[in-house]
Amino acid sequence: MTTSKHTAHLVPPLFEQDAADDFQRSGRTISLSVSARDDGVAIYASPNTDPHTLRSQNASYPKEQTIYLANRLQAPLSERRVFITDTSVIFAAVQNLLKVSRAKDVEIDEARRAICKLTNDYVNFCKECCLYASQNISRTESLQFDPDHYRSLWTSFSLFAVLYTPEPGFDDAPVGDDLMEWLNTHYVQPSTQEGDELSSQERPWEDPAFWPYLTRTSLRGLSRASAFFLNVLSKHPSTYLQSLAQQLSPLLTNHPRLPQFSAEKDFAIASRRWKDKVKTLRLELDRVPESERDDGFENWWDRFSDIVGILEGQEEVIKRVCTELGADWKEVCCVWGIFVDTRLRRHDLPDIVAQVLDEMPPDPTDREDMVHSALFLGRPTQALSEAAQLDIWLAAHLADLMEPVELIDSEPDDSELSLRQHYILAYAEYLRTDPALWRITVDYMYSCGEVGRGMADQVLMRVPLRLEVPKDADAAGEEAARIRAGHLAGVLKNVNETCFEYQREEIRRMVCRIAAQSFIKEKEYGLAISYCTSAEDWAGLGRVVDLVLEEYIAQGKSAPARAEAHRTSPERFARLVANIAPSLHSLRTDAGTKIPAPGVFLHRLMFAVRFAEFHQRRASGDGQGAAFDVVAMFREDIAPKSWWAVLLCDTLELLQNGGSMFFTSNDACLLIQKLEEIHIAVGQGAADDYLPILCRVTKRGEKHALQRLEVVRLSLARYYARCGAIGVGGRPSGWNY
Repeated sequence: MTTSKHTAHLVPPLFEQDAADDFQRSGRTISLSVSARDDGVAIYASPNTDPHTLRSQNASYPKEQTIYLANRLQAPLSERRVFITDTSVIFAAVQNLLKVSRAKDVEIDEARRAICKLTNDYVNFCKECCLYASQNISRTESLQFDPDHYRSLWTSFSLFAVLYTPEPGFDDAPVGDDLMEWLNTHYVQPSTQEGDELSSQERPWEDPAFWPYLTRTSLRGLSRASAFFLNVLSKHPSTYLQSLAQQLSPLLTNHPRLPQFSAEKDFAIASRRWKDKVKTLRLELDRVPESERDDGFENWWDRFSDIVGILEGQEEVIKRVCTELGADWKEVCCVWGIFVDTRLRRHDLPDIVAQVLDEMPPDPTDREDMVHSALFLGRPTQALSEAAQLDIWLAAHLADLMEPVELIDSEPDDSELSLRQHYILAYAEYLRTDPALWRITVDYMYSCGEVGRGMADQVLMRVPLRLEVPKDADAAGEEAARIRAGHLAGVLKNVNETCFEYQREEIRRMVCRIAAQSFIKEKEYGLAISYCTSAEDWAGLGRVVDLVLEEYIAQGKSAPARAEAHRTSPERFARLVANIAPSLHSLRTDAGTKIPAPGVFLHRLMFAVRFAEFHQRRASGDGQGAAFDVVAMFREDIAPKSWWAVLLCDTLELLQNGGSMFFTSNDACLLIQKLEEIHIAVGQGAADDYLPILCRVTKRGEKHALQRLEVVRLSLARYYARCGAIGVGGRPSGWNY
C-alpha cells in the first residue's frame, strides 16, 4: 500500500545518542525477525560474534534484553480512521445483503440493484473524503494521506461502478456516455481558468491556446463551451470560417446522446442522421480554397478539420489529437464510445482498449493508471493486484463486490482462501495496527470462512477488557464501576455482543475466563465467580473458592500479633466475600435451566459462603446464628475435613460465653464427635488431612495445632457438663447422635 514513510523510535532506546560505538564494543548488534503471519517485526539486541570471542574480549551486557515490536504499516490516523470506520458500515451492509439473499432466495435483479447502490455508496464516501482532504482549512492533526490518494480511490471505485455494476437492465447498453461522464468528472479538461482567459479577449483565435481549447471541448462533448467560442468566430476575418462555425455549432449542441432517448433504436436512427450532417460539413470544409485556410496566426482549416474528423469518428485523428493535447489512453477509450462506435458495449470494450494500449501504454509507475487499465481490459484479478499496491483498502472492497457479481472465483485455493478472502484478510491485518479498531477488524475476518473465523477468535481473546478502575479517566472509570455493580458494560459488553452475533460461544466463555482472572487480581471474588459461572469454568470456580478461603488463611498469618490477627481476620474475611452469596443463589436457581455446576465445586462454594456468614454473624454479636451455622456445616457435611480443626477453634468464643448457651447438648455431642475423629486420624498418621489449614492459620506446627484443639476439647467438656447441669436442649441422647 502506498503510504508516507514513517520512523519508529525504540522506547526505551537501546543506547543513548552518540553511544553507538560503546554499544558495538559491548559485543552487541541490532537484529530483527519478521513475523510469518503479518508485517510485524521484532527488533532486539543480539551478540555480534560468537560467545567464545566475546568472553575473550571481556565483553559484557545485560542478560535480559528488551524486544521491540513494530509494524511496517502505520496505524490509521486522522481522516483515514474516519474513512475506515464509515466505509465499514457499507461493508457490513454488503455482508447482510448477501446473507439475506442466500437465506430468502432474493431475485437476481433485486440483489444486483442493491449491489449497485452499495457500490455507489463507496464511491460517494471516497468523494467526500477527497473533497475534505482538499479543503484549505486548519486541522487539529495533519492528514495521513494527501488528497491525491483519495482521488485515486474515488476514480478507481467510480470506474469499477461504471464498468461492472450498472443498474439492472443496462448491462448490455452502450457504455460510451457513462465513460465520458466518468472522464469529465475525474479528469477535468480543459480548465475553467483557460476558458475565462480566452473569453476575456476580443480576438481569442489569435491566442495559441484557442484551437486546443476548442478541440478539447469538442472531444469531451462540452457543447456549451464549444458553442460559445464557435459563436465568437462570427467575428473572424475569414467568411469561410464564419460559415463553417455556424454549421458546426448546432452539430455539437444537438449531438445525440443515449440518455436522451427512451429506446436504443431511436438513438441509433438519430445518430445516423447526425453523421450525415457531419458528412455535409466535411464537404463544405473541403471546398475552402487552399489560400483561405490560414489567417496569419494559425492554419485554422487544419484545426477545424481535426474537430470534424473527431465527429466523423476517425480513429487515427482521435489518437493523434489526444496525443497532441497531452491526453492519455483513457481519453481515447472514452471518446471511442462517443464518436467511433456509439453502440460500444461493455463486453466489447476490452478489445478496443487492448488496441489503444498497444500504441499508448499505461504508465507502469502510476498505480492508479495500472488499476484503470486492468479494469478497462476486463482483468479483475490483475486489477486487484494493482489495487493492493495502491491501497489495500481498495483491493479488499473491490474484491468483496467482485465475488457476488462473479468477476472472480469464489472457490478457495491451496491456502484454503478464495481471492476475496485473501484481500479481505490482508486488509484486516492492516486494521490490526490499531488495536482500538478490533470490532471492525473481526467483522472483516468473520466474513472469510474458517480461516478468518480462527483469526477473529484470536483477536477477540486478546482485546483489552479495561476492567481496572483508572485513576484519571472518568468515562472508563464509570464503565468499570457499572461492571462491578453487576452490569455488562464497556468493552466487555461489546466483546460479548460480538461473540453472540457471530455465534462464538467458546470464545465468549474464554473471554469470561479472562475477565474472571482480572477480577481475581482485584479480589472481586463475587464477580470472578459470576464470570466463571458464565464461562462454565467449574475448575476456575473451584480455584476462586480456594483463593477466597486462602484470604482467611493469609490474613490470619500476616498480622504482627497472631492472637489479634485470629480475632480480627475472620471479620475482614467475612466482609471480603460478602458478594459471593448471590452467585451461590444464582447457581442453585439456574441448576434446572442451564448446565449445572459439578457438585464438588458447588459444595466448596457453599462452604466458603457459610463460613463467611458464620464469621459475619459472630462479628455482629449474633451468637445463636453463628452457632447454628457451625452445626449446619458439620451436620450437612459442607465443611471439608481439612477445615474442621479451624472451625472448631473458631467456636471457642461461643463455647466460652458465660452468659449464653448457644449450642444444645446434641450440638455439643456433634462437635465432640468431630474433634475425636480428628484426634483418632492424627494418631493414625493422617494429620495432613485434618491439620494443615489450622497450622497455616496459626503459623505454627502440628504440635501447636493439637494444643489448640486440646483447649477446644476442654471447653467442649465444660460446655457439655453445663448442658447436663441446667438441662439445655433436653436430655442428652448419648454419643450415638
